[in-house]
Amino acid sequence: MSPHTTTCPELLDITDPDQAHWIELPSYRLSIRVARRLARTRLGEWGLSGEQCADAVLLVSELATNAVLHTPSVRILCGMGLVAPGRLRIEVHDHDYSGLGLSRCEPGPDDEGGRGLLLVEHLAESWGVDRSRLTGGNAVWATLTA
Repeated sequence: MSPHTTTCPELLDITDPDQAHWIELPSYRLSIRVARRLARTRLGEWGLSGEQCADAVLLVSELATNAVLHTPSVRILCGMGLVAPGRLRIEVHDHDYSGLGLSRCEPGPDDEGGRGLLLVEHLAESWGVDRSRLTGGNAVWATLTA
């Protein structure tokens, strides 16, 4: 499996293409690992602090996991960009055309999953979901500040 790297800074409202990075991946569980690895590499190139890099990689992982496991997408698009000094935006676009947005669940103490959005809510300065201008599905985004 090889990801398709693309530059779409207009989706992140970034004018410098060197400050944005996009990858398109098939909607397979293996793609989540690929997204984490590629995010870690790019964030390291941008010189983000260790803690911010770790938080960003976790956010990419959680958002990509939701897109892969909970939407009918064949492919997902993961993007990140430096929208201001020390401020990172992460987006994952899927092909869920239902218009229902994200469903939240209340996991029990013994449940192995269901905490992804709780992690996103805890780590991100802000996050949300919009209709994707690129895929027509969901665009789930989160921002981090150093």
